[in-house]
Amino acid sequence: MVLRVGIGYDSHRFAPDRRLVLAGVEIPYHLGLIGHSDADVAAHAVTDAILGAAALGDIGAHFPPTEKEWKDADSILLLEAAARILDAEGYRVVNIDLTIICEEPKILPHVPEMRVKIAEALGIGTGATSVKGTTNEGMGWIGRGEGIAAIAVAMITQSDP
Repeated sequence: MVLRVGIGYDSHRFAPDRRLVLAGVEIPYHLGLIGHSDADVAAHAVTDAILGAAALGDIGAHFPPTEKEWKDADSILLLEAAARILDAEGYRVVNIDLTIICEEPKILPHVPEMRVKIAEALGIGTGATSVKGTTNEGMGWIGRGEGIAAIAVAMITQSDP
């Protein structure tokens, strides 16, 4: 069995008058994130992790922010499309480990729904989908509450080795 690992990272600044969407879940919060799509840093990090594991580029290469087609796009749909790209190349996702980094809002209450959204998008079980939240302990731009970052690790394998 051939296993491959990829890492994905994304960050976006907070902005008023935007929805806050993380891992496909709309989070009640007074600020959203700035971005061409829905700015879902969690889904973007997972997308980059799976594409990177297969050496297939990144989210920007497949869904460029310069294209009107992706304006305000649902990032879970982009993750589903990335999973189809992997499948077409003969890969499948084994598991995902995602960490969302922010001072606020709290991530823990939303973890179960986030796990379901990611698992469904990738066609894997929730037992193979880890989502965690952490803070930056008040340090740096995240610590000052200027935005959110996410980092993800994906393991993939060949569909039919």
